[in-house]
Amino acid sequence: MLFGIPKKLLLGYVALAIFMAGDGFDLTFLSHFLVVEQGFAPTSAGAVFTVYGLLAGFSAWTTGVLAERYGAKRLMLIGGVSWIILHIIFLTIGLGSPLAAILTYGLRGLSYPLFMYSFVVLIATSVPPARLASAMGWFWTAFSFGLGTLGAYLPSLTVPQIGELGTLWLSPVFVAAGTILCAIGVPSHTRPSADEGEDNIRELLRGVTILVENPQIARAVVIRVLCNITMYGFPMLMPLYLTGKIADSREWYTQEEWMRAWALMSAICLVANVVWGRLGDKFGWMRQMRWFGFGGMILATLAFGYGPRLSEGSDLALLGAAVLFGCSVTAFVPMGAIFPALAPNHPGAAISAHNLASGLTTFIGPGIATVLLPLIGPQGVLWTYCGLFLLGFALTFIIRPYQPGITDETGRSLPRAERANARA
Repeated sequence: MLFGIPKKLLLGYVALAIFMAGDGFDLTFLSHFLVVEQGFAPTSAGAVFTVYGLLAGFSAWTTGVLAERYGAKRLMLIGGVSWIILHIIFLTIGLGSPLAAILTYGLRGLSYPLFMYSFVVLIATSVPPARLASAMGWFWTAFSFGLGTLGAYLPSLTVPQIGELGTLWLSPVFVAAGTILCAIGVPSHTRPSADEGEDNIRELLRGVTILVENPQIARAVVIRVLCNITMYGFPMLMPLYLTGKIADSREWYTQEEWMRAWALMSAICLVANVVWGRLGDKFGWMRQMRWFGFGGMILATLAFGYGPRLSEGSDLALLGAAVLFGCSVTAFVPMGAIFPALAPNHPGAAISAHNLASGLTTFIGPGIATVLLPLIGPQGVLWTYCGLFLLGFALTFIIRPYQPGITDETGRSLPRAERANARA
């Protein structure tokens, strides 16, 4: 291990960061490009993101089983190659009409989970359990650095030079580089036997049936969906809202200023992920998610919505909202531990349910804006997000995972003296 990173997977982490940078190039400006440059209606641009998220959710749910059955490295390479092909089809054919864009960009949503979640399988099967948490922490750091930091900051430099379409053509270069590095530096994953494959399929199906069998898992799925709705909804909404391209908005900022603010948010996440992980283990997962996660996200959403309006486009207001967003959204890092803790006898099914929820949030987040924007305007969408965060806040009171040193096996909080003894 190198600072918690498995040495044999080191190039895989680098490949993931580079791949996700290319995948994230269009995240902060695609809705702006489709509406302003291509003449799509805002609802059509929203539909592009919504269908993309729906198919990404399906892919995320199935990738774990496919990687176990056919090999994680093989699936990563399939994801990389298919991403490049589908992205080129989107740029050459998909921009011709809203329907073509929805279909081609939506299909591209199947590809990145193949790369991303297959690497999760590779980590889980290659790293000793005692060191798995550290290895997974670095996975999320590589993911955030690629998708959020590089994926948002580099386009803020290239868009003024080569335009939004030129930047879209640049993203396959990064995806190809990540895929090539995967082919060279990621070890192969042994394919399981046919019986093991059948067990994996049953475990995948249990990832849905467990929602009925275990109400705690069902509630956790709702929380997992809600905690990231603005993480995926804002890249569709804010490029239009902050630059004055939709009703009830003004040109408070340029497209590049918005992209740099989102890059700052992602940079904050790199550090905050580690900090919140340690604090959650010490003081309690649910308590942290309740007050600092959902509570913080309500404040961050309102800061993005009203800060520019009240300050007349102050840079400090935008950057402050981005910092608050990054510090709040990372308070949900315990979600990956909560699911298996709620179903210790079926951890695979619990993780499948977690992956399904992770994918659905990429669909529901922009879907809310797509449906409600023409009905209640951007301010109404923002308050809808806040209302859903309030729902998540309430749900944290009725989810009780077993957390050693914090709760007993029924999920009840331990007295303070017992917590100290448990951690001693």
